[in-house]
Amino acid sequence: MATLREVKKRIRTVVSTRRITNAMEKVAAAKLRRAQQKVEETRPYSHMMDQMLSHLAKAATGEIMHPYFDERPVKKRTLVVFASDRGLCGSFNANVIRRASQWLKETDGAVIELVTVGKKANDFFKRRKWPIVANYTDWEGMLSMDKAREIVTMLTERFVSGETDEIVLLFTRFLSTVRYRLVVEGFLPIARPEASEDESGINIDYIFEPSPESIYTSLMPSYATVKMVTALVENFASEHGSRMMAMGNATKNAGEMVENLTLDYNKARQAQITKELLEVVSGAEALRG
Repeated sequence: MATLREVKKRIRTVVSTRRITNAMEKVAAAKLRRAQQKVEETRPYSHMMDQMLSHLAKAATGEIMHPYFDERPVKKRTLVVFASDRGLCGSFNANVIRRASQWLKETDGAVIELVTVGKKANDFFKRRKWPIVANYTDWEGMLSMDKAREIVTMLTERFVSGETDEIVLLFTRFLSTVRYRLVVEGFLPIARPEASEDESGINIDYIFEPSPESIYTSLMPSYATVKMVTALVENFASEHGSRMMAMGNATKNAGEMVENLTLDYNKARQAQITKELLEVVSGAEALRG
């Protein structure tokens, strides 16, 4: 059985840990609020980009040609895995790695290469058989437009040059503070937009200058950037939410452990006091007898 000194030392250790996890929970909650705001700002913009492409497709006079639409036999695939730079976020990284490993096993018909976003994904896959062509770390849980554009430039150049035939994004979509969903989404080639009616159900005749085809040429790089930014902000929000929940559970468990240890300490202390009283009484009786 542990001595009173050992139990007291353990209580101090757990109390100190509880302070740390409580502080980390509050920091994650603050970061989550900012990340959630980014998600809410990005989603409508992404939706409008899709809608604009659809309207352009309706207005185009012929088949729209752009390298990002180039569908060819898939001989080489690129999987972009979004994880986090730091741990202590529950099962967030484990779920990403498990889903990525499952996708890699199911996709054995082509040569596969990886692009990792976040230190945890790189640490895991650098010891595996799939080559990592690029790794992007040190995000600090926040969106960096410079890094996002750097990723988009690298991926689009590899696709256009024929170094890869298909690029897939694997990230965690933010649904709510306690709900997330792993998503495998195509990045390149971009699916050709289909002509659609306006949201009111009425076909509108748009006039584009100089032409829908020219606008596509200018618009597609921005569209690719929007898709990448959307994946990043969704992933960051999911990471902060997972960390907040994990640290909240850790704080709660630490509190329960402190209560149990305090109860054990009080019981042991009471038993020690009772024993000392019995020894005193026994000694007094021996001297009296």
